[in-house]
Amino acid sequence: MGNSVQELLEMLYTMVTEAWGLPLGAEKCVIERDKVLDIIDEIKAQFPQELAEAKRLVSARDEFISSAKREAEAMRKSAEERARYMVNEQEIVKNAKIKSNEIISAAERKSAELKRVANEYAEDTLKRTEEAITEALEEVKQSRSRFRSITGAVNRQSQIVPDIDE
Repeated sequence: MGNSVQELLEMLYTMVTEAWGLPLGAEKCVIERDKVLDIIDEIKAQFPQELAEAKRLVSARDEFISSAKREAEAMRKSAEERARYMVNEQEIVKNAKIKSNEIISAAERKSAELKRVANEYAEDTLKRTEEAITEALEEVKQSRSRFRSITGAVNRQSQIVPDIDE
């Protein structure tokens, strides 16, 4: 089918809401089993893709954080080397230490901010993925329950039909 999980859920929802109602069963309807099962199969097939995307995002976040740490470390080492180079005079040494600390602080703040932003992004993405999966699962459970109710009602209704010969 090639649809996203959200689109498939919308299709399933539309099928149920537009299904023909059963007589004497206001909350019961008739749907095409094969179409519903195809959509559910497609949703199940999409879940691994959604999870793979979430894992890819977490991996990208980790790489982003590692890169920021490497950059901060390189900046720190650069500042330290520069400070050592300027050791010849006392005033230069003071200035170098101040500047080195400023650079290190700035790098640490930048690293912390990058980590925070990456964590928020990954958390938000994982949360939305979890919510979509939970919502899809709940919809499938509800559809399955409704389907069982309809099937049970149809079976009970066929058993209630009186015998004309009596």
